[in-house]
Parts: sequence; C-alpha cells; structure tokens
Amino acid sequence: MIGLVTGPEVAFWMLAPVMILAAIGMVLVRKAVHSALLLATVMICLAVQYAAQDAPFLFAVQIIVYTGAILMLFLFVLMLVGVDASDSLVETIRGQRLLAGIAFLGFGVLLVAAVGNAIYGNPTGLADAQPDGNVKGLAQLLFGKYVFAFEVTSALLITAAMGAMMLAHRERLTKKKTQRDHAEERIRKYAEQGIHPGPLPTPGVLARHNAVDTPALLPDGSIAPTSVSRVLQARGTVFPEAEERADIEEVRKLDAGEAEGDDK
Repeated sequence: MIGLVTGPEVAFWMLAPVMILAAIGMVLVRKAVHSALLLATVMICLAVQYAAQDAPFLFAVQIIVYTGAILMLFLFVLMLVGVDASDSLVETIRGQRLLAGIAFLGFGVLLVAAVGNAIYGNPTGLADAQPDGNVKGLAQLLFGKYVFAFEVTSALLITAAMGAMMLAHRERLTKKKTQRDHAEERIRKYAEQGIHPGPLPTPGVLARHNAVDTPALLPDGSIAPTSVSRVLQARGTVFPEAEERADIEEVRKLDAGEAEGDDK
C-alpha cells in the first residue's frame, strides 16, 4: 500500500527545487546584489523546512537573525559600496583553489553520509528524542552537554567584534568641525569655486516624473545633474536625458499654447 504523504514531505518536494535553482543561480549570476537576493531565497526556503520539521526555534532564528539581519546587512553594503567595484582575478593566497577543492570534497562526503543516514537509518522521531519539547531539549544541549563549546563560541564572537571595532577605529588628527566651520567653508567654496552653498536639488523637482532616478529641473528648464545620486549614475539607471528634454519641450509648448489662449 502507498503510504500517506505528510506535510514535511510536501514542503520538501515543493521547496527543494526552488532552493537548488536559487543556489545554482547565486553562483552563476554576475551581479552581487542578485546573488544576495538568491541567497535570501535559499534561506527563507530553509526556514520553511525547519518549520515543517517541528523546529520553531531554528525557524525563528533563520528568519530573524540570518535572513532578516545578517543577509540584509550584506545586501545594503553591496548596494551602497560595491556598485562600481570590480573583483581582482589575481590570487593573493597560494593554494586556495586546492584547499577549496578539498573542502568541497569533504562537504560532499558529509552530505552523502547525512542523506544516507536519514534514508537508511532508524530515526527515533522528535517525540521520543525530546519528550519535553524542542525548545527545552535545545536548552539542555546548549547549557548542559555543549555549554563549554557554547561559551567558547560566544567569547570568540565578542573578541571578533572588539577586534573589528579596534581595526575600524581611527584617531582624530584634526579638530572636529563645528556648524559654524561648515557654514564658512560652504560660503568660501561659493566665493572661490562657485559651488552653491545650499542643499542639492532633490530628484523629480519641477519634473514630470517624481522618482529618485529623474533629474531635477532648474528654473530655466535645464537639467540639474547633481540631483541624482552617484550610485544611480554609476549603475546607469538614470532617467534618459533625451526623454527628459522631450518632456520639457512638450511642457513648454503646452504652456505657450495656454498663454496664447489667455491672450485671445
């Protein structure tokens, strides 16, 4: 007789192809932002797999910590910093390809062993392994059997955070500028270089499209290139200048027609 299909099996066969395709795409795509988004897809599918296997703690940690915090931080850093950066193809560490191959083979053996144990083993089930519940059983492992490894890991994380803070810290060599100093510097640049002392125009001002990629228009109808972020300019996603100028001419013709109608 054919056994009944359980919920975890349905979740696995529905999400496993999505995870595999997203993982392959994560490695093959050219843009780092797209790779991070595909990695987020894999993590979210993995969180659903945890929920299907009656692991609510791992489900919450996967969503809140990994997908919601760490991965989004990577994504924001890539969007703000690594837009126009290019990776160097020169290997700075000798033998890294060999070590990566050995690590890949080791991970493959571990994966095959885990899958084989799950298929041909004799699992006891979650109810027998943790009769008091998943959260209590996890607490007993972390603060009981593996308390030393847990404390060592926490100490290493704290040490890494302190080391990152020390490496990123820079001593101030000059006096901190006050608001008066900044105002005087803006006026000085305006007198010497002609740089406007006021804030830059925001995108979409006096334009027909109110979007961050649409350059603002000056009172004379010309385009203000400083109104669009340099990040968008580096990506090449700024609203086309030719279309913007066509819109300007169309508005001018409409205004001229309305003015002639008022005169009549």
